[in-house]
Amino acid sequence: MTLGFSPFLPWSFLAVLAAVMVLIAAFAFWRRIRGAWIRALAALCLLAALANPVFMQEDRDQLSTIVPVIVDRSQSQQTPERIKMTNDALAALKDRLAQFPRIEPRFVDAKDPAEAESPSTRLFAALHTAIADVPPARIGGAIFLTDGQIHDIPGVNQALGFDAPIHGLITGRADEFDRRIEVVRAPRFGIVNEDQQLTFRVVDDGKSPGGSAPVTVRMNGDEIATLQATPGQEIPLSFKVPRAGNNVLEFSVPELPGEVTSTNNRTVQLIEGIRQNMRVLLISGEPHSGERAWRNLLKSDASIDLVHFTILRPPDKQDGTPVNELSLIAFPTRELFVDKINDFDLIVFDRYQDRANVLPMLYYDYIAQYVQNGGALLVAAGPEHASESSIALTPLSSVLPAAPTGQMIEKPFYPRLSDEGKKHPVTRGLDGADQEPPHWGRWFRSVDVEPPQGQTVMVGADNHPLLVLNRVGQGRVAMLLSDQGWLWARGFEGGGPHVSLYRRIAHWLLKEPALEEEALTATASGRNLQITRQTLGDNPGNATIKYPSGRTETVPLTQSEPGLYRAEKHMDEIGLFQIANGNLTTLVHVGAVDAPEFKAMISTTDTLKPLADKTKGLVTRVASNGGGVTVPPILPVRGAVRSPDDQRLTIRMTDETVLKGINTLPLFAGFAGLAALLFVFAATWWREGR
Repeated sequence: MTLGFSPFLPWSFLAVLAAVMVLIAAFAFWRRIRGAWIRALAALCLLAALANPVFMQEDRDQLSTIVPVIVDRSQSQQTPERIKMTNDALAALKDRLAQFPRIEPRFVDAKDPAEAESPSTRLFAALHTAIADVPPARIGGAIFLTDGQIHDIPGVNQALGFDAPIHGLITGRADEFDRRIEVVRAPRFGIVNEDQQLTFRVVDDGKSPGGSAPVTVRMNGDEIATLQATPGQEIPLSFKVPRAGNNVLEFSVPELPGEVTSTNNRTVQLIEGIRQNMRVLLISGEPHSGERAWRNLLKSDASIDLVHFTILRPPDKQDGTPVNELSLIAFPTRELFVDKINDFDLIVFDRYQDRANVLPMLYYDYIAQYVQNGGALLVAAGPEHASESSIALTPLSSVLPAAPTGQMIEKPFYPRLSDEGKKHPVTRGLDGADQEPPHWGRWFRSVDVEPPQGQTVMVGADNHPLLVLNRVGQGRVAMLLSDQGWLWARGFEGGGPHVSLYRRIAHWLLKEPALEEEALTATASGRNLQITRQTLGDNPGNATIKYPSGRTETVPLTQSEPGLYRAEKHMDEIGLFQIANGNLTTLVHVGAVDAPEFKAMISTTDTLKPLADKTKGLVTRVASNGGGVTVPPILPVRGAVRSPDDQRLTIRMTDETVLKGINTLPLFAGFAGLAALLFVFAATWWREGR
C-alpha cells in the first residue's frame, strides 16, 4: 500500500498557502500567543484536506515463466529409433513441465523449410521466432530436443537476447556410427567415349570399424567398377561417358550393422554426355532428287563429320570411256568397311543397290556384325530395294527388319503415323500429324515389304509399312521405305517436317536417351519431383517412390500425351530417391547433393555444450540403459542462475507481474475527514474561549 495525493487545488496555490500558514504559525510561536499550536494544527489539517491524501493499493497478478521447447524434426531426426526417442522424450518433458503451473511451455516443431534445396537444422531461428513477442525477463530457459546436429548455433560470445539457461536433450546414442560416400570432384560434362576423371571418398562418422569399404560404381544402372576404398582417403576413378545426354553415375557402399542410417550410403553424379564429333558414312547408290536432302541435313549439324560417297560409275557400267580419262575417285571399300568401319557412329545407305563388285559379299557381313555389336544403320530405300540387286538379298538381310516382296506401291498417299507411331518418341508430335489428312504433302511410291520386325511407326498407302525401327543385338536399324522424302524438303504441297523426322531417326539410332521407347526418367526442380514414363504399351500403372528415409509411396501416372505418362509431387525430404515402375528403375537427387543435413548424421552433445556451459544449462542424452528415455527433473529458481546443475533442468522463474487495478482510500473523504476538521477547529474555538 502506498500514499498518494489528489489535490483539489493546484500545487502552486497550496505551496503559497502553506508558506503563509508557516509564517503566521511562526509569528504566533514567536509572540507566545496562547493556542498557537492548536491553530497551527488546524491550519495543517486544512492544508492536508486540500491536498487530499489517498492510500493506494495495486491489484497485480504474477506472470508465467515462458520456456520455449524446440523439437528437432529435421531429416536427420527421421530414423525410426530417433522418431520414437523424440516422441517419448517430448511426452515425458510435457509431464515434467505440467507439474509447475507458473511455467508456460511453448512447443515448436522445427522442420526443414518447405522450399529449401539445401536444408539445414535451424533450431535457433525457430527459437527466436517462438519468443519474438515475449519480454526477455519472462524467459526462464530454452530446451532443445535434438540430435545435436544444429547448423545455426550462435557463437559463445554472441548475445541470445535473454538471460536464462540453454538446455539440450540429445536423442541418439553415444557410440553411434555412420558410413557415407561423397563425390569430391567430378565433371559436369563429358565427351562420349572419352576418358573422364572423378574423385570420391568414403567417410566414417563416429567410431570407425576400420578396414576398407567396397564401393560399387554404376553408370545408367549398369555396373562398371567395384573398388576398395579406405575411409577418409580420396579415390580417383577413370570412366567413359557411354552416351549423349543425361548420364547417372551411382556410387554405393554396403550398409554396415549398427549404422545410424543407410540414406547416405549412396550418392549420384549427373554427367551430361556430349558428342564432340559424330562420324556418319552416307553412301548414295546413284544420283537422285533425295540425295541432296540427306546431305544438306547432315552437313547442317556442325557436330557431324560426314563422309559421303555417291556411286556414279559402277564396275559393270560399260560406256567406252578410258579409265585414265575418268575424274572419279575409286570407292575405298576395304578402308571404309574393314579398317575403319567401327570409327563410324552411323552408316546410311541411300538408295543403294548391290551391283557386281562394288561391295564384296563379305563386306555386308562385316556391316551386319557392326550393327550387332552396337552400330547404327539407316536404309533409305527406293525402287532398287524391290529389284534383284536389293541389299536385302545379301548377308545384310540378317539385320534388316523388313524383307521386300519385289513390288512397288505406286499411288499417291499421305504418310501417316501408326498407332505405335503416335506413341513413339521418334514420331510423336510431328508438326501436322494431329490432323486428318495430315497437314503435309503427299508421297507417290513406297517399297512393299513382308510384315516387318520391330516397330512400324509410319504407314503409307493402304497402311503398308513406311518407317520401321528395330533393335538388333546391341545396335539399331531404321528403314525408310520410300525415296520421296525430298518432296517435303522442296515444299511440295506445303512440304512436311522432314528435318525433325530425319534428325529424330538419326538420334534414336545413336541411342539418345530422350528417344527411348520404354523409359522411366525423373528430374527435380527445387523440391518438386517430376516423373516421366515413356511406353508403347498401355497404362503402365503407378510409380513407386522410395524416400531417403526408407519409406515408400505410390503415385499414379497420368497420361499427358499418347505413350507419355507423368506425375509430379512436392517432396518433404531431400536426398537420393529411387523411382520404380514395372521392371524399370531410376534414381534422382532432390535438393542439393552437399546439403548440411546429410554431412553428418550421428548425434552429438558437443555442439550445444559451450552455450549450455555459458548459460548454466544442462546437455544430456535422453537414452537410458534400459532402452527407454530419461528426462531430467525441473528445478525452478528465483533470481539469476548462478551455478549449473548436472542433474536437473534449471528454470529461472520470472518476477514479472501484470497490473489488474488500483484500490484507493482518501483520508479526508466522508465523515472521517469532516470529523477531523471539526475537531481541530472546535479545539481552536475552545482555546480562544479560555
